[in-house]
Amino acid sequence: MRSPAGARAPSLRSFARVCALLCSFAHVCVPDSAEGRQPEPPRADKLLVLTVATKETDGFLRFMQSADYFNYTVKVLGMSEEWKGGNGDNIGGGQKVRLLKEAMETLADQEDLVILSVDSYDVIFAGGPEELLKKFQQSNHKVLFAAEGLIWPDKRLADKYPSVRSGKRFLNSGGIIGYAPYINKIVQQWNLHENDDDQLFYTKIYLDPLQRERLNVTLDHKCQIFQNLKGAVDEVLLKFGNERVRVRNTVYDTLPVVIHGNGNTKLYLNYLGNYIPNTWNYEHGCGVCDKDILDLSHFPEYPSVTVGVFIEQPTPFLPEFLERLLTLDYPKNKLSIFVHNNEVYHEKHLQRFWEENKNVFKSFKVVGPEENLSQGEARNMGMDSCRMDEGCDFYFSIDADVMLSNRQTLKLLIEQNRKIISPLVSRHSKLWSNFWGALSLDGYYARSEDYVDIVQGKRVGVWNIPYMAHIYLIKGETLRNELKERNYFVLEKLDPDMALCRNTREQTVQREKGAPSPETFHMLRPPKGVFMYVTNRHDFGRLISTANYNTSHYNNDLWQIFENPVDWKEKYIHPNYTRIFTENLTEQPCPDVFWFPVFSEKACDELVEEMENYGLWSGGRHKDKRISGGYENVPTDDIHMSQINFEKEWLHFIREYISPVTLKVFSGYYTKGYALLNFVVKYSPERQPALRPHHDTSTFTINIALNNKGSDFQGGGCRFHRYNCSIESPRKGWSFMHPGRLTHLHEGLPTTNGTRYIAVSFIDP
Repeated sequence: MRSPAGARAPSLRSFARVCALLCSFAHVCVPDSAEGRQPEPPRADKLLVLTVATKETDGFLRFMQSADYFNYTVKVLGMSEEWKGGNGDNIGGGQKVRLLKEAMETLADQEDLVILSVDSYDVIFAGGPEELLKKFQQSNHKVLFAAEGLIWPDKRLADKYPSVRSGKRFLNSGGIIGYAPYINKIVQQWNLHENDDDQLFYTKIYLDPLQRERLNVTLDHKCQIFQNLKGAVDEVLLKFGNERVRVRNTVYDTLPVVIHGNGNTKLYLNYLGNYIPNTWNYEHGCGVCDKDILDLSHFPEYPSVTVGVFIEQPTPFLPEFLERLLTLDYPKNKLSIFVHNNEVYHEKHLQRFWEENKNVFKSFKVVGPEENLSQGEARNMGMDSCRMDEGCDFYFSIDADVMLSNRQTLKLLIEQNRKIISPLVSRHSKLWSNFWGALSLDGYYARSEDYVDIVQGKRVGVWNIPYMAHIYLIKGETLRNELKERNYFVLEKLDPDMALCRNTREQTVQREKGAPSPETFHMLRPPKGVFMYVTNRHDFGRLISTANYNTSHYNNDLWQIFENPVDWKEKYIHPNYTRIFTENLTEQPCPDVFWFPVFSEKACDELVEEMENYGLWSGGRHKDKRISGGYENVPTDDIHMSQINFEKEWLHFIREYISPVTLKVFSGYYTKGYALLNFVVKYSPERQPALRPHHDTSTFTINIALNNKGSDFQGGGCRFHRYNCSIESPRKGWSFMHPGRLTHLHEGLPTTNGTRYIAVSFIDP
């Protein structure tokens, strides 16, 4: 606001003199700048973290890792002591108060010592000591408890809580910070039992107005220091920074220092722990992946591994799956193989593999469909084969629908040094994988925020997950200690893989007949929360689809070009096919006749077997009901692809593997990739040795040799009349491609001995 005309605005100095004069009249002095400053927060070396842990669980090790990252001084109470404080699902925890009470007896006289008492199995630090102490000092209280929005364990006490204008109202005992003498005064009041409730004990002290004032106690209402996740998952997000990741409370716009996965939020804490404090960020990627790595090259000998192989449904490419076990880069004398085959269809494949390789491995045991085992029983049997063998260092379970392309998979998993770890595998070009990033409230699939990025390799690391299947590695000592009970694959209404994961996470194994009572059984349970991990640090392989796998054909994998295109290509396309485009691997033996590799030996053999198994060869007759008009001018002794229900697959093969070659050799011509006549021809001296000169009803024709000249037949070949050019040495798996009409009149040269097979298509008729 401007001063009136001619008036001078009062100076700041004048204003200060007036204020000082008013102060003197009121006998009140305004403190000078030094006296008005907030006192300095306690130094970091005056902070001691006290936590209770009776066993070094995965959660405890994670807690200590985050504490080490920020250089917290931690003292662990109760290690190796028998836990008597309950299971964490109900009231209990009094043992923690007793241990804290004992520890404070030697610390109570240190007036400037700040004590931070937190849980460890379900807690992660997201900030350092300096930040924590500054926030504690700003609270202006001697003791600060964590707060939450849900009351536990006695809801009847809700009305006795002081009302708050903003923030969480109820006390949570999972986080306490205060000066040592005041913490001591609180815990010295404990005179209850180990399984009495610690939170109820602290709550009653806080709700006593006299004690609350005398001890100068308050709650961290707006999650400045403590973030309890129960009832607050929706208000918590990850905040990615340059150096590390924080957890942000979006309701109060705070960055809590201590993150507590209390109640049923432990899985969400595991998700957050994949990032905070330095586990993974955008700038540096995984910050802990190389921590505690095992280097197998330094071992005097490789660990012994029991490999559990499970064939639970008809599965395409099973012989190739079994061969990949042989190609694993791991000493075979250290591998014991256990196979459960539930499919009669696959007995021939397994028998052949066993006969050829039974002496390759340390041991080889097969349990077949005649045993009539359920999937859960079979998987328990496989796991027991390692659990009950003290010499078994690792158990590697793999289902037959996993195609490992990485020969180092087993080594890489062992070296990652986790109790349970799975390599990421997914279906080709799909988001369907072998892990879940989150669970729904009813315990089934939910997509985590990072799931797609992990599957697509945009975020690379080792990830704590709630569910895995198909392939995983478990330490033998973990099976004999934390997972020592049987029936991990059996849980009411759950599939075996879901039962395994739930039992591993929650340690609630279904009892067998004759097992201890629930009360006794509860006391036998180890601590909760064995962590399961998935790693996508390497490309390990893929999952194949078993859906719609029809086993009614002679060679059923031929029909998998749609469902499993990568495996189909690996098995059936010539290994040199890609060189057509990278090294110009095509030949031109006659003008505009191009020759190139397209089919593997296996493709040729299986296509011939399929036709011979069908057996209804046409006989080379002119009358032919299979074609329009019912008459063939230049007939061959053949079987059409449509007769064996292979037409759709064959046309897809043409579009995927022939069309690109067409564009390369006939530049500027874009084929439709369509053909009315697709068939396999059989030449033999006894039936039809040759074919008279003719034009094909096509824009261009392909002619693929399906067997070898010399070993399978003599003679044969093709002669193009216009150019007086003959090709008399066809190569198995190689195809001719030539124009069909007008210019390339040709004939089939006589087969003089044996049987010659070719696959032919008249493309773009």
